[in-house]
Amino acid sequence: MFLAFRLRDLITVPFGWLMGQLYQLTGNYGVAMILFAVCVQMVMLPITAKSKKSMMKMSRIQPQMQEIQRRYADDQQKQAEAIRKLQQDEGVSLGGSCLWSLIPLFILIPLFTVIREPLTYILGYSADVSNQIIEALKNVDPEAFKGNIAYAQVTAAQMLSNPEHVAAVRESVAALSDTVLTGINFDFRGINLGRVPSLAFWKWEAYNWANIGLFLIPLLSAGSQVVQTKIMQKQNNSVITDKNGVQDEEMAKNSQANQSTQSMMLMMPLMSLWIGFTVSAGLSVYWFIGGLVRMISDPI
Repeated sequence: MFLAFRLRDLITVPFGWLMGQLYQLTGNYGVAMILFAVCVQMVMLPITAKSKKSMMKMSRIQPQMQEIQRRYADDQQKQAEAIRKLQQDEGVSLGGSCLWSLIPLFILIPLFTVIREPLTYILGYSADVSNQIIEALKNVDPEAFKGNIAYAQVTAAQMLSNPEHVAAVRESVAALSDTVLTGINFDFRGINLGRVPSLAFWKWEAYNWANIGLFLIPLLSAGSQVVQTKIMQKQNNSVITDKNGVQDEEMAKNSQANQSTQSMMLMMPLMSLWIGFTVSAGLSVYWFIGGLVRMISDPI
């Protein structure tokens, strides 16, 4: 089936197609998401390497920058000009390194769309047909759709695993009367990756693995962000040396790169937690696995 073209589909359609292929290959949504994360990170390796190279260059010139700041402490204009010239001579762009490092975050937006709209992007139904499927299933089981309306397609995709629901959809949606309908099983090791984890664990109906595991996924994702930032900080500090080529720990501690990393050490885990407890768990699985791949491909 063909999708009406939208600008975001330049990313979401390929993402959805890949997720659909991986799901058909594995028959498991969680495994498909893990493989998807690995594939995306492999494609992203050149961008990740470029970001790291820029940040390492910025760290390497910290001694020269601090010397310029000391020399022109009373003349901010000369100081800025000298630092700008140093960066140009060394091919360093702080803005560029930050931009490259933010690209993985931008990927989350279209990926969230794919996860939230599996009928449209993973199973390939048009937006109109997807809405008809949802309405047909609402007539069968209206209670199933009383939760978060933003995840109506997720609910519908799960319900299509039931032959009775499939029959009801075929009867209601003329365009699908002769179509083989398949749903998506979001279960992964007893955890429904289509659900949004709840931070309010005291309100859980049951303290079982389904709820506990769902709660742990965002925590693991945030923890991986802390580890990644610490690795980045250690790598950046290792290239800050004195005139004898010995690592200068004091200068590294006060460097601009170190201060930026300290900010990221706070921001990225908090962002990961916020994402993890506001969207379905599949996105946190992607974020966690992507972090592991980056750590493995970029060891200390």
